[in-house]
Amino acid sequence: MHALGTHLLLELRECNSKTLRDLKEVQDALVTAAIKARATIIDVAFHEFSPFGISGMVVIAESHLSIHTWPEYGYAAVDIFTCGDTIRPEDAASYLIERFDSKNPSIVELKRGIISAAHNEKLPHKVAAKELEEVSSTNH
Repeated sequence: MHALGTHLLLELRECNSKTLRDLKEVQDALVTAAIKARATIIDVAFHEFSPFGISGMVVIAESHLSIHTWPEYGYAAVDIFTCGDTIRPEDAASYLIERFDSKNPSIVELKRGIISAAHNEKLPHKVAAKELEEVSSTNH
């Protein structure tokens, strides 16, 4: 069976709290992680909370990277969701673990969009509009 995408859930514990509270550092870390994964960056949006904590997302053509930080606990929750064959989400994950100096990281990998056994062939990243119409008409 093939999946449409890979979703990595990172639990970054015992991180450098100073880094997790720095908006520019956190944003740069996620953008750089996307580049290291060979993703195509579409948009970047981050927000800094008061008194501290940052949430942000890097939208990529292949899906997204997102983060929520709790510097007071030295913790960051990171999602890396990618689709396609050229993207390397594990490279982004390794980079972020190092960049945030996480002493106790964990990664859960989920396959998303697992298609029924009828589709044994490798799934394309994008489907042509004509093919989508054909699939829709056969499913109804």
